[in-house]
Amino acid sequence: MGREEQKEEREVLDSIFPDEIQDISDTEYRVTTTIEVSKEPEDETPDPILILTVRYPEAYPDHPHLNLQEDKPRLLEALQPTIEESLGMAMVFTLVSTLKDSAELLISERQQAIQAAKDMEAAKAEEEENKKFEGQKVTRETFLAWREGFQKEMAERAKRRKEEQEAEDKKKRGYKPEEKKMTGKQLWESGVATKNAFEDDEDEEGDDVMEGMRNVKVSG
Repeated sequence: MGREEQKEEREVLDSIFPDEIQDISDTEYRVTTTIEVSKEPEDETPDPILILTVRYPEAYPDHPHLNLQEDKPRLLEALQPTIEESLGMAMVFTLVSTLKDSAELLISERQQAIQAAKDMEAAKAEEEENKKFEGQKVTRETFLAWREGFQKEMAERAKRRKEEQEAEDKKKRGYKPEEKKMTGKQLWESGVATKNAFEDDEDEEGDDVMEGMRNVKVSG
């Protein structure tokens, strides 16, 4: 209804201000009016001009929470009990007051409904946001599984610390890994020693055997 009533009002204004009204858009126009002031005959100062720019809101002339065309039946219904109670008496003031109260109540109800919807949306958004910070619910099974993993992790950490500490202590004491002496045969096989060195090593082993045989006494 808002746009239709705007067009009707504009048609009336065109008849009242045929030369003073100028369109800016479909919902906006400018009205120019000259302010007549009294002046001395010799005063040639032009009269001031007032320019009024009008821009229609979408729902004009209806209130955001009250539409007279749609709400008329309810408002008239609210007047009926007052009319019946006031028969035979002057009732215009009472009717106006009742109509005012009914319209205000209607607007208040719609405002509260809109606010309740906004509050519900805000609560829902807050609930969704809080879910991001909720942890996993703890049960006996999840706790035991967590404890087992935690204890295992702590044991592994303790073992690593102990090994690292032992290695550090050995390093401080100048510990060097024991080097195993290679035999002549091992040296020869690895290519480190020459054949003569290998033979010398075998001779030394043979000499050791012979020396041991000398110390053996055979009894008959």
